[in-house]
Amino acid sequence: MVSSDSASPIDRVDLEVDGVAMVRLLGPQDRLLSTIEKQYPLVEVMVRGNLVTLTGDPDQVEAARALVDELTRMVRDGVDLGPVEVTSSARMLADKSGSPAELLTQAILTTRGRSVRPKTLGQKEYVDAIDENTIVFGIGPAGTGKTYLAMAKAVQALQRKEVERIILSRPAIEAGERLGFLPGSLTDKIDPYLRPLYDALNEMMDPDLVPKLLASGTVEVAPLAYMRGRTLNNSFVVLDEAQNTTPEQMKMFLTRLGFGSKMVITGDVTQVDLPAGASGLQLVTRVLSDIDDIHFARLTSADVVRHNLVGQIVDAYTKYDAESQLAKFEKSHQRDRSTP
Repeated sequence: MVSSDSASPIDRVDLEVDGVAMVRLLGPQDRLLSTIEKQYPLVEVMVRGNLVTLTGDPDQVEAARALVDELTRMVRDGVDLGPVEVTSSARMLADKSGSPAELLTQAILTTRGRSVRPKTLGQKEYVDAIDENTIVFGIGPAGTGKTYLAMAKAVQALQRKEVERIILSRPAIEAGERLGFLPGSLTDKIDPYLRPLYDALNEMMDPDLVPKLLASGTVEVAPLAYMRGRTLNNSFVVLDEAQNTTPEQMKMFLTRLGFGSKMVITGDVTQVDLPAGASGLQLVTRVLSDIDDIHFARLTSADVVRHNLVGQIVDAYTKYDAESQLAKFEKSHQRDRSTP
């Protein structure tokens, strides 16, 4: 039931939601309700039984009504809502980017009762690009799901028998600190660098099955150095932390592409850990930008699906870096003008 008085500067809308959907719509301790209210500060949201009442500014009430309708459709489709889904859905509706209930409910795969699906419009476009292109670069800050979604698509492709194996790789570069010589065999030494890939793999597949797939070579997790000299046919290949490749390593990796294969390269150009020299990921965006069947998906802080502070941290550092670069340019320009 919906009722409103459009002649009044204060509008009111009543939405009836069935009991089970209402519980999932509100979230634990009404957290999702609070997130909805934050999106529309000029709207008061009241819940009584199965009735959601929206009161306030007519334009914001209408926007809030559309959001509640979309979220209700999503919970009825089995989506576990979180603050990320609420904020990204509100943004999609404001930008007229389409229906969140249609775009964000398509699961890539389901494992142990959990569905892996894109949670923002940027993530949805990234996943679609992987379907439509042979090589896709997922570039964006931490927490945007670059690697996680790429690995989900890899597992999906293997399950559908679209590829014969999955190959996961990343450069063995330490993040800003030197750990010294690691004890043990070669496998023991490189394992810490590859651990994030193993963790994601175990989340998406039966943990009892993963060792068997690794032993048979159906799934391979290896450092980038192991790619040299190989041709990777009928494979879904994911290169993680690609900002830490040199230009030579990036060229070497891309030229491993064989028939029936797909590649996804992920990285964050603002977190380069190379001791010196240019990042292969930074260079490749200029070298390959005009080649068909290669797509560059650029994710932003709006696509961060971790704690909401992560997006704010990313934006703050981006602003600081931009201001620092501008200050360096102005200082250099001023020095050039003062030189006789």
